[in-house]
Amino acid sequence: MKYEYLDNCVPLQPEIATPLPAEAEVVIIGGGIMGICAAYELAAAGVKNVVVIERDELGSGSSAKPLGGVRATFSDPGNIVLGRRSLDTFERLTQEGHDIGLKQVGYLFLCRTDSELAAVESSTRVQNSLGCNSRMISPSEAFELNPFLNADALVGGSFSPRDGYAQPSKVVAVYAQAATELGVRVLEHTEVVGLEADADSVNVHTNRGTCRAAHIVIAAGAWSTRLGEMVGVHLPIEPVRRQIGFTPQAAGPHPIVPFTLDLSTTLYFHNHRNGMLLGISNEEQPGFQRSFSYNWVDEFNAAAEIIAPTLAHQPLEAGWAGLYENTPDHNAMIGRDPRDPRILYATGFSGHGFLQGPAVGELIRDIYLERESFLDPSSFSAGRFAGEEARLAELHII
Repeated sequence: MKYEYLDNCVPLQPEIATPLPAEAEVVIIGGGIMGICAAYELAAAGVKNVVVIERDELGSGSSAKPLGGVRATFSDPGNIVLGRRSLDTFERLTQEGHDIGLKQVGYLFLCRTDSELAAVESSTRVQNSLGCNSRMISPSEAFELNPFLNADALVGGSFSPRDGYAQPSKVVAVYAQAATELGVRVLEHTEVVGLEADADSVNVHTNRGTCRAAHIVIAAGAWSTRLGEMVGVHLPIEPVRRQIGFTPQAAGPHPIVPFTLDLSTTLYFHNHRNGMLLGISNEEQPGFQRSFSYNWVDEFNAAAEIIAPTLAHQPLEAGWAGLYENTPDHNAMIGRDPRDPRILYATGFSGHGFLQGPAVGELIRDIYLERESFLDPSSFSAGRFAGEEARLAELHII
């Protein structure tokens, strides 16, 4: 079974579509980066009869239209560990000859106020204590790294040279290929219409019939809340549209710059072939709206006039819209339901799911196997939104 990168999703060949099994050891609901990484890690650990259910095509949800950033530059230690471990995997896949579009151009966070600078300095110390090579830089150093910038608008920033971006659907394709070779069954165009937990199994009702699962993993991104409600698991997620645009391809390449983000306005940009990817996290009404519009462009241009004047008012030749799956504190929910240990979840990544996917796959594997992992997952429990210990909100978000 061969998976290929195509149009930001990973289509399964229709003539070999997999039938829905009557029973499974683990049913993973969601065929994005989380679901397919978890499926691979479970199968690689020897778990048999693993099934991935995807209502559309692999990687066609939030994994199809993220920014592609890969980084360990966060304020939360757990996010740093997940990002760094996933970076290890992205580098290894590239070294093994897999084309995942990895460009380690670095991440450049821009600060325009003293309070932003102090917060980033604090985060950088935490990152360094966990093995990251991020460092604080001056406005002039920021300009040297990125000549699009107006250094006079800055008070400083941070730079992490190991970070960068990759192509999410190519990563999904690599994991899907490896997972199916280990016996994982992938069912596309299969929608979960109901979940029912009884004494013997969790019954996964779909538009193609019912599968009795010994365990399930809810990894359906912005659609996970509804699935959790079916089995009494509170997974608070607010879907929010995020949009990006692409400038026309120039005759020659632009200067290669880091993935650059302005903390004051949430403006961001990086190279895209001979053009640029542009975006800003403008205010949006929560919901499942995924059609592209230009309602963010004026806000981007106003910010760019200050931060990167030559990128303001650029024509756009293409664009797309996708969904962030935001939790109240912008941190993911990863764990096992304490009332029904047959139900696991990995969702609510709030815009940084792709870059954590490989590590989260390992974490779900270890939670399922009830063995010690590289990271204590308890702080990511969904129970923190139901009276358990709260955690600080992630600051380094887009």
